[in-house]
Amino acid sequence: MVILFVILASDIIYAQRFEHIVDYQVNFANVSYKGKQYVGIRSFQDQGQNYVLSVDPITLETYVLNRNACKIVAVTSIEKVPYFDSSLYMKSFKHVRSNEQVLQDAGIDFPFPNERGINLTIDLCPSHKPLDKIVFETLFVAFKGVENSLPVAISLSGKWILNHETDLQWLINLQNKGLLTITWINHTYNHKVNKDPLNHNFLLATGTDVNYEVIANEKLMLSKGIVPSVFFRFPGLVSSNKIIEQVLSFGLIPVGSDAWLAKGQHAKDGSIVLIHANGNEEIGVQDFIQLLKSEQSNIKSKHWILHDLHEGFQY
Repeated sequence: MVILFVILASDIIYAQRFEHIVDYQVNFANVSYKGKQYVGIRSFQDQGQNYVLSVDPITLETYVLNRNACKIVAVTSIEKVPYFDSSLYMKSFKHVRSNEQVLQDAGIDFPFPNERGINLTIDLCPSHKPLDKIVFETLFVAFKGVENSLPVAISLSGKWILNHETDLQWLINLQNKGLLTITWINHTYNHKVNKDPLNHNFLLATGTDVNYEVIANEKLMLSKGIVPSVFFRFPGLVSSNKIIEQVLSFGLIPVGSDAWLAKGQHAKDGSIVLIHANGNEEIGVQDFIQLLKSEQSNIKSKHWILHDLHEGFQY
């Protein structure tokens, strides 16, 4: 289900759109709820209530917790959360830092071991074209009778959201029906692109406000009832050491791809596959459809599956 989890003192869990957010801040905290520990990464108010966007440091799942239901101890940086240092969350930071020097495809960009199948990531960059629904429809056909709810990671840009309300709701409805389990990835608000070389393009373009690109998109996602995941995808997969560190300072984990199909990269077991379903990448969409066809027998025997992106970080 596409539910923004809001855990109240009464233990009621319900879906909620936060359409009146104020005082949205990057704040880190040790958050305790019913004996379970979370890492608080954002604080905000909506309709007079205080909330904390929090990360489970073991599973990397994100939740919005009602502040009044939690015990919260503020810290100055994420590294000062007591249980962070030995967590999967911290290990993910270390993986990112081991690959932050490259211009394109920094962050987590390697196949996950011990997986049979792929981690499917679908980018929705700004576009005037409709959503490529054939990607999802083909998935349902390929996995019919094999899997009930298919895990996919969808990278949302703010300008795509604003221009595709109907398509976004279509995706949300698929998750509400239990057909998809979606990990929503922050793909920046504007996703600017120009004709300059990569080292002056996308987030590296002159005058880009990285803080705005990250935070404005999170607030927009929350306003649509979508929980931003702990993952982040750079537009064009282009970054710098400085911007990688800036994204980590938000508590986010940059995820790249080792199999951008439209670039001629081939999917292997455990690959983080990248396709665009925004109407602008016909080659990538067709390559993905052919990939599903080629793996049909393995899909039916459950030797080739879709993995939840969170699973790969457990290895």
